[in-house]
Amino acid sequence: MVGLQGLERADIIFHNLVAEKKVPGLAVTILEKGEIVLQKGYGFSDLEEKIKVDPRQTVFRIASISKCITGLALGKMIEDHIVDLDESFYSYVPYYSKKKYDFTLRQLAGHTAGIRGYRGKEFALNQDFSIKDSISVFKDAPLLFEPGNGYLYNSFDFVLLSLAMQEASGILFQDYVKENILMPLGLTNVFTPNDDFSSQAQFYSKRALCFTEATEVNNNYKLAGGGYLSTCEDVAKLGQAILEQKLLKMETYEELLTSQIVNGEPTYYGLGFQVSQDSQGRPFVGHVGSNVGAYTNLFVYPEQEKVVAILINCTDPKVQNELDLAINAIFKEEV
Repeated sequence: MVGLQGLERADIIFHNLVAEKKVPGLAVTILEKGEIVLQKGYGFSDLEEKIKVDPRQTVFRIASISKCITGLALGKMIEDHIVDLDESFYSYVPYYSKKKYDFTLRQLAGHTAGIRGYRGKEFALNQDFSIKDSISVFKDAPLLFEPGNGYLYNSFDFVLLSLAMQEASGILFQDYVKENILMPLGLTNVFTPNDDFSSQAQFYSKRALCFTEATEVNNNYKLAGGGYLSTCEDVAKLGQAILEQKLLKMETYEELLTSQIVNGEPTYYGLGFQVSQDSQGRPFVGHVGSNVGAYTNLFVYPEQEKVVAILINCTDPKVQNELDLAINAIFKEEV
């Protein structure tokens, strides 16, 4: 790779992840000013059947990129006066067990509500819970801190957020999202685990010498925080919609894409979006995701008008450093 930069270098780095058996397969879509500059599948969506990854067809779990979709849906509900960010959660879900402190939808969406994270193997639940039923898993736990005074990233925040959104709108969360976000943005390849769709990737976990099929999970209850599935092409389209600030008002996007502040310090998290910097200090919005059988990146660079979407069909394969190198190469001119 000596002397190679730009997309060629990135392409080789992605290729080598498969060649060196660091991942079973991955899909990449990179947009610049709305145009595809690299869209490619690497490796296999199914190792046994030797089915190759197709960035336009292969459906991956997108893990926490789901939170970006939920953030847009929350923004739409705010604009339509269905919910108020600073209203008590209990105004929408009065039957949730009472805690020492009250907390708001803003605090849930920004991970500052004090809700606990996963314990043990809760991240891999395989029960067919509805959103409402799933709160039995964690509803009796006390808050970990006074809301607004701490930051703890977790997906249960988004279970509660989606429950409040569902109760406030009177529409199932997934139906609201489909009608108000996915369909208007033309995201026809974003699915819930209960949808019918073809070309689903097999999901793997990495072992010392091989990949094994990942444990069975049912992510439907945590759709809002990590349950959606999609193609790489549609994840990039989602990123482009965020870059162009489609569907929502500018001031709504500003609300969603502004870091929350806790004790005078930024959390680098907005409302459903990481609002941070990449490995080279370039500001981005989007999300890194990790789930059973999935590892994902969605980086939206407003200053450079670039969108990077990467989906991998393996539980955290520990390759973010390589992905960062590839992303950095994209910003380098050919030499």
